Amino acid sequence: MEKLARHIAAVLIAFCATVAYAAVPRPGGTPPPGRVPDKTVVLTLDDAVKSHITVAAPLLKKLGFGATFFITHAWMDDTANFMSWDEVAQLHRMGFEIGNHSWTHGGFNSAESGVALGTELEMVEKELARVGVPKPISFAWCRNQFGPEAVAQLQAHGYLLARRGMQPELPYGSDTVGLPLDVTTHHPLLIPTTGDAYPYWTFENFKAVAATARGGKIAVLQFHGVPDRAHPWVQTPPENFRKYMLYLKHNGYHVVALRDTLKYYDVARLPEDPMIRVRYPNGADPDTPAPKMRALFEAAMSATPSSNQKK
Repeated sequence: MEKLARHIAAVLIAFCATVAYAAVPRPGGTPPPGRVPDKTVVLTLDDAVKSHITVAAPLLKKLGFGATFFITHAWMDDTANFMSWDEVAQLHRMGFEIGNHSWTHGGFNSAESGVALGTELEMVEKELARVGVPKPISFAWCRNQFGPEAVAQLQAHGYLLARRGMQPELPYGSDTVGLPLDVTTHHPLLIPTTGDAYPYWTFENFKAVAATARGGKIAVLQFHGVPDRAHPWVQTPPENFRKYMLYLKHNGYHVVALRDTLKYYDVARLPEDPMIRVRYPNGADPDTPAPKMRALFEAAMSATPSSNQKK
């Protein structure tokens, strides 16, 4: 049954890719596929945290940066710490990309959950449409988990780009530099994260990640709340976030949304990325977190045992 599911998913992926990417416009004046300017950085922020609208967006707007905010409904009932749909619409009106991060923030690595992703995409799309936000073309893999059935659902629903985490190449919570995006080898629905920001990140960690944006490669940054009081093990202190962004500005980096990477792909010949057939993790349980992440998570859970767990 697993083998059959993989085969069906592979067929769907191939068919939907042909249809979806064939419709992508190639406006005149854009760089040829693969010609990426040095110092190109993709900035993404996950989970609809309240500080995205109160802290991050005003700073990014002032600096002239692009960014993608990935929206999930999972914690929106906590109105003190997470945005409302109307606040998400404000981000859109400020010019930022709004991406889909599913309704429940579940893992979509199994065959069953992968098929269920389609319904969750539609639920988020419906709420976005209600507040005047266009249907997204970008998705962020929840818990950094993925599988071929979920990839097929993204393509069937017209999604063109999706960011994964640093996994499976590096453990969850690693402060090591991950893979920069290479549009000649990475499939646009499995774009790796180069740097996943955590409270224990240092300025040197950040600069090392940014330095990978050269030679046709793009550094992809993943942030959560700045801060995220409900989930402190994935937050970035606001003073650190400001320092990181000012470094990019003062050193001439081009900070863009995930959607801006599409023009660098040769949509007529997408990369033959073996990751497209991978189920990660291949089982019910996620990988073992890096030691720093495990310690931070356990400390947070001990202090607030009723907190909603997330990854």
